[in-house]
Amino acid sequence: MKKRRFSFPALYLALVTLITYLPIAVVVIFSFNEAKLPVAWKGFSLRWYETLLRDTALMEALRNSILLGLASCAFAAVIGTLGAIGMARVHFKSKGMMEYLSTLPIMLPEIILGMVFMAFFSLLRLPFGWPTLIIAHTSFCIPYVYLMVKARLVGIDKSIEEAARDLGASPARAFFDITLPLILPAVASGCILSFAMSFDDVVISIFVTGATLSTLPIKVYTQMRTGVTPEINALCTILLTAVIAAMLLSSALRRRGGHRE
Repeated sequence: MKKRRFSFPALYLALVTLITYLPIAVVVIFSFNEAKLPVAWKGFSLRWYETLLRDTALMEALRNSILLGLASCAFAAVIGTLGAIGMARVHFKSKGMMEYLSTLPIMLPEIILGMVFMAFFSLLRLPFGWPTLIIAHTSFCIPYVYLMVKARLVGIDKSIEEAARDLGASPARAFFDITLPLILPAVASGCILSFAMSFDDVVISIFVTGATLSTLPIKVYTQMRTGVTPEINALCTILLTAVIAAMLLSSALRRRGGHRE
């Protein structure tokens, strides 16, 4: 029998995994702790989840974040999908530069984007609130949908849509009957990613939100200045579960799109 030799890559991977996920595991565990201070385990309890559900301010902020994420990813889905399809069908010298500019919002630091949006909305005298939040979040969500759909279009045989056109289908009919069903998994995957990015954003939202409107990340950020309570641990556990479910759904949609090839 061969002796199992020491593997440095395996040890390195285990160490990185431990450092990355141990703090998350601690947050999840202490969300079920009876004690108010997250320093010692005093028994299993769901009291902090009950406290979280009774916190009207946090629940309102959660509702605002969900509505903002849904609105942003809906607009981003339409604009990003049409942009990816349009860029795939045209050919001009500056196409590469246009594609680079289309993905620029996800490469710029969020604090720069937040300052730019604030200055732009102030110049337009647009009142800060829902309109400014939706416009700003849609702007940095579009590249995620665009990149997903663009990657999906590369693997689609253009002759399929051309065959539909030869058989008498109009451009709109060929799009809805041929192209859209093929790219739908990529659109859905981009929407899930866009929703997650919008839901998680705090830096840009601080610059463009109104005085009476608060999203969940902003609410949590302001509460952290006075100390993290187990109620926040419970909220983080719920959001972590939702993010894992969204990632699994997004992965399943991408695999489904690949199997349709």
